[in-house]
Amino acid sequence: MNFQIIKIKILPKYKLQAHFKNGKKKLFDMKPYITEVSEINGYASPEGKSVSINKRKLSNKGIFKELKDESYFKKVRIVWGGIEWPHEQDLSADTLYYRGRLMRGM
Repeated sequence: MNFQIIKIKILPKYKLQAHFKNGKKKLFDMKPYITEVSEINGYASPEGKSVSINKRKLSNKGIFKELKDESYFKKVRIVWGGIEWPHEQDLSADTLYYRGRLMRGM
């Protein structure tokens, strides 16, 4: 499925609220991508299986290193249905949709 983010809201503690074109809202926690943790557990794959992500692969490359600066983190914008920061760190809409938590009643 082709998901599109139509609105992104910055929340405290490196969280994002993504509003999708299909009417769903998802809460996405960026903290595991920018903090020093060796493994992140509990994300669900598109097939519904629990998966682990080896964070070292991300942090060693420094892809999201700048996002630790909260003023820079707040510069997120929607680009081609996904999200991006000024120095081209980006995440697809699929990532936020499948790894985000469904928000109800907000």
